[in-house]
Amino acid sequence: MAFLEVKDLKVHFPIKGGIFGRTVDYVKAVDGVSFEIEKGKTYGLVGESGSGKTTTGRAIIGLNHITAGKIVFEGKDITDPRKTKQDFRKNVQMIFQDPYSSLNAKKRVLDIVAEPLRNFEKMSKAEERKRVQELLELVGLSPESIVKYPHQFSGGQRQRIGIARAIALKPQLIIADEPVSALDVSVQAQVLNFMREIQKELGLTYLFISHDLGVIRHMCDQIGIMYRGRFVEEGTTEDIFQSPQHIYTKRLVAAIPDIDPTKREVHMQFRQKVKEEYEQSYHDYFDNQGLAYSLQPVSSTHYVALPEKG
Repeated sequence: MAFLEVKDLKVHFPIKGGIFGRTVDYVKAVDGVSFEIEKGKTYGLVGESGSGKTTTGRAIIGLNHITAGKIVFEGKDITDPRKTKQDFRKNVQMIFQDPYSSLNAKKRVLDIVAEPLRNFEKMSKAEERKRVQELLELVGLSPESIVKYPHQFSGGQRQRIGIARAIALKPQLIIADEPVSALDVSVQAQVLNFMREIQKELGLTYLFISHDLGVIRHMCDQIGIMYRGRFVEEGTTEDIFQSPQHIYTKRLVAAIPDIDPTKREVHMQFRQKVKEEYEQSYHDYFDNQGLAYSLQPVSSTHYVALPEKG
């Protein structure tokens, strides 16, 4: 049984029009997405801006209304309105993209990190303070940081504060939405490596959302490639990077710069080949509305959105 299972998830936003503000159409931000995450693993959602990856993550944690579909967490359907979501909210936390805007600039670190504890746990002020200091030490910050404000930290340190807040309740699943995209490249590596360390130490499961395939390759066990609210390809990290099948995936992979001078010419040839394939065969990969087909198996771990044969 999968740790987290997303089944045919749809998130449609109404478009209002006319003098009465009636719904005239819908933006299908997520339009039938399904995937599973195994416990202790990292699943990556990849796509350009507007692909629906962030909307998917926010829908799972409850920040976006779900139009249709199911989300099953540890065998429990958390989209069932008859069932309480209290345990789910405690066990699933989110790390946001901008480490500055996601932290309340008017609050001290103590209050920022302690916020989830105050919502879900009954602790004395002394216990709360001790727990926050332990969390700060765990993410590599001084316990004395509790009296400081977010502006007194670097970008990487602020993201570590965000991580400390996310793990305060000892969650099982963390949804990380572009957690390093606002950071310098050198700081990105530090934060990513740290996230892998605490994943092993705490037994965390990640849903990692990013437009950066280099980051995804470093972090993820499995990957889903999104385009216009649908999956165009899904597979293991090796499947996606060693044998991309969909033209959209190929374009993303081809766009990754190759810093190895001995492979630069081969990479440029691959990039040119992908460009020609895109120009000549784009409509072989999408229907007449420009939408991805349903996923078809390439292997037991690899699926691609292509028309059904026959």
